[in-house]
Amino acid sequence: MKFFYLSIVLLFSLSIHSQTQDTLVDVGGYNMHFRIMKGEGTPILFEAGAGNDASVWHGILEKIHNVTGTTLITYDRSGFGTSELNPKLKNDADFGIENGITELEIGLSKLGYNNEIILVSHSYGGLYNLLYAHKYPKKVKSVVLIDVTLNNFWNEELLTMRDNMFDTSTIVKPSGDYYMNANFNEIMRYMRSIEFPNNMPIINVFPENSFAGFPEVLSNRWRKLHKEFNHNKDNVENIIAYGSAHAVFQDNPGLIINTIIKAYSATLNENQQRELLQKALDNAIEMSIETKVNNRSEHDLNELGYSFLRNEELEKAMEVFKLNTLLFPDSFNVYDSYGEVLLMADKKAEAMKMYEKSLELNPENKNAKNVLLELKQ
Repeated sequence: MKFFYLSIVLLFSLSIHSQTQDTLVDVGGYNMHFRIMKGEGTPILFEAGAGNDASVWHGILEKIHNVTGTTLITYDRSGFGTSELNPKLKNDADFGIENGITELEIGLSKLGYNNEIILVSHSYGGLYNLLYAHKYPKKVKSVVLIDVTLNNFWNEELLTMRDNMFDTSTIVKPSGDYYMNANFNEIMRYMRSIEFPNNMPIINVFPENSFAGFPEVLSNRWRKLHKEFNHNKDNVENIIAYGSAHAVFQDNPGLIINTIIKAYSATLNENQQRELLQKALDNAIEMSIETKVNNRSEHDLNELGYSFLRNEELEKAMEVFKLNTLLFPDSFNVYDSYGEVLLMADKKAEAMKMYEKSLELNPENKNAKNVLLELKQ
């Protein structure tokens, strides 16, 4: 039996890797590096943060692909990783963000991905998502932002502060890192006037502790702008990644994986969504067991449970919330949520036990107090 299991795992692993294409694409006399995990459905494009290349995403791609089955695309911006710089450009300003979007679009078109797409980005890469969505609004189905640089963060005061602290002469030229920093101020000024289309679905994930070691004026401004990002915007959903720092996809991969799966599910019909949610449930259970020791997937499972509720699948929701109480027995919130879904299923006696357990763990839980008071009356 053990040999059979290992054989299945090996075959599955080979099938995943056989679908991955590492390729250099000629975008005008020089090459851009793309890494593609092929599948069916709306492709998902990943945009890395400043100074990073496609490799930062490798840790989460396989699980996303296992659930969605869609095409996943990562790439190196010019001058990073194994992507080359355009030898025809002579001035520093020619290597700005507009040039980066042009190169990306040429590469995607040559690879055959010039139709609908979902965008995912981290940090500085959020500006690339913003400009791409602005230029090609009919192509972009949705966007997942992971603690990104918002276009209104770098005001003139902060740009002046950055100039006083940062010396571009210490960076090797020519390189992607050099040109990114040489054009940094003008890119930030240019991007201030650009906004995401107000009908484009956006999920904005940001941590409670982003840049905790930075000067207080920077970290406070960063968090404040992220919290306000969805104000008066029906198309934007904010998610706070508790316990994470800037690289949320590394600190809490389960949250990011399930968030991307959620964004992808919106491109499917009702039957396909049900199938995807079942796969997502299996994936969330696996990740919760893997990461139980750091107590970070409790929130992910709760989110999945409420996804089932929104889809009117009460039995599946109960399975998820019950699992959460088994995996995280010391959390008052999981019992509160399980009690809520038990009430929806008209299981009042069981619901009362869950709310009582929640109160036992957290006597300050006002919701549990109020619900129990109503039930007893």
